[in-house]
Amino acid sequence: MDFSLAAKIDHTNLNPLARREDIKTLCLEAKKARFASVCVNPSFVSFCAEELFGSDVKVCTVIGFPLGADTIDNKATSAAAAVSAGALEIDMVQNLGLVKDGLWDELLDEISAVVCASRSVETEGDREVLVKVILETCFLSDDEIVKCCKIAKEAGADFVKTSTGFASKKDENGNPLFSGATAHAISLMRKTVGESMGVKASGGIRTKADAILMLEAGASRLGTSAGLKIVSE
Repeated sequence: MDFSLAAKIDHTNLNPLARREDIKTLCLEAKKARFASVCVNPSFVSFCAEELFGSDVKVCTVIGFPLGADTIDNKATSAAAAVSAGALEIDMVQNLGLVKDGLWDELLDEISAVVCASRSVETEGDREVLVKVILETCFLSDDEIVKCCKIAKEAGADFVKTSTGFASKKDENGNPLFSGATAHAISLMRKTVGESMGVKASGGIRTKADAILMLEAGASRLGTSAGLKIVSE
């Protein structure tokens, strides 16, 4: 098992049909493989915090997921509640409507609110809370990706992230297009934020070759539901 690679992976189960036994298995696998975190829906945060108590595996959860279209207040409140329940990493979906309208000040306000709310909650041992901003790059131009990265950095976020893994982009004929992480997007994001922020690749990462490609392009963290398979290859 490749533990060095595992340390860069958020072991993920965001399936809306996931049951407690599925999430328990996720946590057991995460402890065995020494993944960076488990990434789960908010309703499982406290359960995962209990299952992972005493381990180095963090609890990561998603906010405004998967559309990003919730209000600023709801996103901020949800982030604070998640941290209170035991999450130490918050992956928030930015509001794509604000991006497409070019309402950059409002986007800055949104991300800043989530960052502030996440860090306003006292954590056990004063552990640091990380905030990752999900851009959903498949819907963005290169210029929009760059601008979003700059806004996330200005807002004090710790990471920018490519995708939810739930996007469904289609061509003009209605045929599905790949909507996950690409080496191009990762490279552009890394070039924009420099080394002061993390870059997380997620969506469509299924093999060790996929993982290595993303890391070589500039990713420092990977989100995937295939983590156990990847580190065992």
